Formats: sequence, C-alpha cells, structure tokens
Amino acid sequence: QVQLVESGGGLVQAGGSLRLSCAASGRTFTFNLYAMGWFRQTPGKEREFVAGISWRSNTNYADFVKGRFTISLDNTKNMGYLQMNNLKLEDTAVYYCATARRGAVVASADEYAYWGQGTQVTVSL
Repeated sequence: QVQLVESGGGLVQAGGSLRLSCAASGRTFTFNLYAMGWFRQTPGKEREFVAGISWRSNTNYADFVKGRFTISLDNTKNMGYLQMNNLKLEDTAVYYCATARRGAVVASADEYAYWGQGTQVTVSL
C-alpha cells in the first residue's frame, strides 16, 4: 500500500506562486520505479492531467501550464513537487498527486494507482 499526502495549497493572488508538495510512503514504494503525476479537479468537471514526471525525470505538461509550472522529484526523500508560477484564476482547483502503475509518464488518470487526498488552490484577483 502507498500513501500520498499533498500540502502547500492555499489562497494566492493572480500572478503569484505556490509550491505543492507530495509526500509518499509505503513499505515497498519508491519514486525510483514509478512515475508521478499531478492532476486537478473543479466541481462538475473531470479530473485533468497537469504534469507528470517519470522515474528517469522525463517530464510532460498540459499545454495550459507549460512555461508556468514545474514538476520535480526528490527520490532520496520520496517527495514530489509542483512549482506553480504566474497563477491564473482558472488554475483554481483541488490538486492531487498520484503514482502511476509504470515508470513512464502517462496523462490518463486511469493509469495511476494511488492518489492523495488533494489540496485546494484558490487564485483570486
């Protein structure tokens, strides 16, 4: 079993920055083997892919965050991060981290086995 816990969400003004963290734990888990992804969801909408990073640190971003968000891993600490800069009103959502069933980055939520509880990000004027 793998446990994921997100933190770092909050209220920020448009144009500001936040850094989300994802702490992973579990008896046999290691970010060295599985890709990690960040997703987000707003009420009434499906969960959407934001960014992903493979065990080899290959990254993939949704078009709407390219150039603004950066995903990273610290394998020594089993921590994942999402640095979010130049936040926009439309970035308001609950953000989830998840671990994939394989090492390569995938954008489909169905390919992720474990999920955190989510952290709220609210961007205001």
